[in-house]
Amino acid sequence: MIKLSVNINKLATLRNSRGGNNPNLLSAARDIERFGADGITIHPRPDERHIRNADVYALKKIIQTEFNIEGNCASPEFIKLVLDNAPTQVTLVPDTLDQLTSDHGWDTLTHQAYLKEIIQVFKQAGIRVSIFIDPIPEMIAAAKETGTDRIELYTEAYARDFAEGKRTEAIAPYIAAAEKANELGLGINAGHDLDLNNLKYFAQHTPGLKEVSIGHALICDAIYLGLENAVQLYKRQLQ
Repeated sequence: MIKLSVNINKLATLRNSRGGNNPNLLSAARDIERFGADGITIHPRPDERHIRNADVYALKKIIQTEFNIEGNCASPEFIKLVLDNAPTQVTLVPDTLDQLTSDHGWDTLTHQAYLKEIIQVFKQAGIRVSIFIDPIPEMIAAAKETGTDRIELYTEAYARDFAEGKRTEAIAPYIAAAEKANELGLGINAGHDLDLNNLKYFAQHTPGLKEVSIGHALICDAIYLGLENAVQLYKRQLQ
């Protein structure tokens, strides 16, 4: 069964837009788990424009499913947040400090030495490591050498091509990437722009897919469908 981890950044953005604590991020995380999600994902950024550092510590205390913290491991503050809270998984993303949203994967050839070093920091703390990566077999082969446990396939290109009706072309690089990861014994996660229209096809055609992380689309759908219904509809796409 492919797991659904719900990214709650957008709920934090809504809360921060008015100050106060509405919506309550902790209550929302508990409810999302109760509604059937297999995990909670957060992506704290240096400016705390959505997830605040204090949220990370508070969420750690109450999450009962998998806890996934994404972020830029070049930031000492991020490294401290992860080590202090020992999530189930840390997903390393090559963001710049002012990044609006993640838009590319690691160059695992150029950054091989750095990734080896930082991945060991987290693995020695008993944290599963995933790295954000484009669907390029050469990059996946080099990812294996870093010591990462998993890769997270960056799926924006898939979502764009799928929306244009080019299903076969959209999925082909991801099938090849997944086959290479399976060959090398790397776990496979995926995320970015996956939604109710394209998720089922992706899940059915990506061999060995273990987990998807979805936030923006799911929260947008929840506005119309309700949060519980949205979580369960996304879960159904993964069956």
